[in-house]
Amino acid sequence: MQIALMAESRVGETRVALTPDAVKSLVADGWDVVVEPGAGSRAHFSDAAYVAAGAKISPDPLGDVTVRVNPPTVPESQRLKEGSLHLSFLSPLLVADVVRALNDRKITIVSFDLVPRISRAQYMDALSSQATVSGYRAALAGASYFDRFFPLLTTAAGTIRPAKVLVMGVGVAGLQAISTAKRLGAKVRAYDVRSAAKEEAESAGATFVQLGVTADAAGGYARELTDAERAEQQAALLSEVASADIVITTAAVPGRKSPILVTTAMVDAMSDGSLVIDMAADGGGNCELTVAGSVVEHAGVRIVGMANPPAEMGTHASFMYANNVLKLLALFGSKGTVSPDWNDEVVIGATVARNGDINHAPSAQLLELAHVPITPAAKETAS
Repeated sequence: MQIALMAESRVGETRVALTPDAVKSLVADGWDVVVEPGAGSRAHFSDAAYVAAGAKISPDPLGDVTVRVNPPTVPESQRLKEGSLHLSFLSPLLVADVVRALNDRKITIVSFDLVPRISRAQYMDALSSQATVSGYRAALAGASYFDRFFPLLTTAAGTIRPAKVLVMGVGVAGLQAISTAKRLGAKVRAYDVRSAAKEEAESAGATFVQLGVTADAAGGYARELTDAERAEQQAALLSEVASADIVITTAAVPGRKSPILVTTAMVDAMSDGSLVIDMAADGGGNCELTVAGSVVEHAGVRIVGMANPPAEMGTHASFMYANNVLKLLALFGSKGTVSPDWNDEVVIGATVARNGDINHAPSAQLLELAHVPITPAAKETAS
């Protein structure tokens, strides 16, 4: 069977779903791989490198499996082989028209943002791998836009105190932002609504901010705050934000609007020359003033809306994503054949649709179609 690697059509995207090394592994496993010309060029992977790895180059790649980073457009969906398998960061609730177009062609749709967050799935957790890149780039953006030093400097011309950085959200991206800002010499504080984040933040070198508002949920995740809790949180955060030189926000919610963490009132309280680096701009932003892909100035404070931060490091972001693709694809087929294990909770969790049926309940509700859950064969036999 054939795997098609598509060039990304999103403006500014530099990543590619498979590197030449990943293609080499797939070819060794019995797959034929066809690559769209220039698919990896913006990540510095040439067509010649793909050919050397065993792939073929075709202007119209058609495969039993199609892999991408971003979802296809509706017209691009029409190019895919009917009944094939598609893997990408689909975020199905944000591209309902694409889900409908793919499902009409009875394509098995797999989305990386739906991979269950369990220990066994860590190797295929592309959300985490790309968040690592985003957190790193957010800290560098802070250092780049800030017109002062990050580290403590003692010089003959005087002593320069370290920059004060507040990281909001201590997930994978937040921890990477903390570590990077710390390595650059900043004094770092961190906040998260999860009480379990305290130990993680401190291990990365930050002082954890405790406000008395927590939102712990099952599995170490955060639940949504109530209106009263959100008001209490924002009131308590005002002084923390006001005293920071750089605020880095990292609270992105896959497939949903990003929560507001930094209000206009908080920005008003910040000192002249301070920064807000909003890593969640693509989801609407964690700051009320954020505009994705733009730098907004308000009362002497610049709000940097980072659009697609992993694309700022296309080579390594692609390397990490391609490894995630190999691990997840292995659950859907091997030895050159598509053969999903429909008893596997990761396969079930990541699948949006198959055989013309919508298996992802929120997508079915959005599309106003019947929800057809995937029932493991073992359970069917037992019943």
